[in-house]
Amino acid sequence: MDVHFPPHLEPDEVTRLQGLEQEYSHTLQQDGRLAAIWRVVGEYANYSVFNVGSNDELHQILGGFPMYPYMGIKVTPLAKHPNSLQ
Repeated sequence: MDVHFPPHLEPDEVTRLQGLEQEYSHTLQQDGRLAAIWRVVGEYANYSVFNVGSNDELHQILGGFPMYPYMGIKVTPLAKHPNSLQ
């Protein structure tokens, strides 16, 4: 996920969205749907691993992020590797 706020967005609105984003992210982490999240160094971006039952569920989750309108999102579906110990 890459976040790109438009220049006209007021700083107070950015701060508000960041707070809402944090709350939403924490909820997803607590219920196990957001299994991991890593910051991309030097960018306003992250890599996240979601544990969901379907593509439709993932689409709904992504659309629920408060900053969704300002995100560039690339989804790469993953499957368990047969050599994985986990």
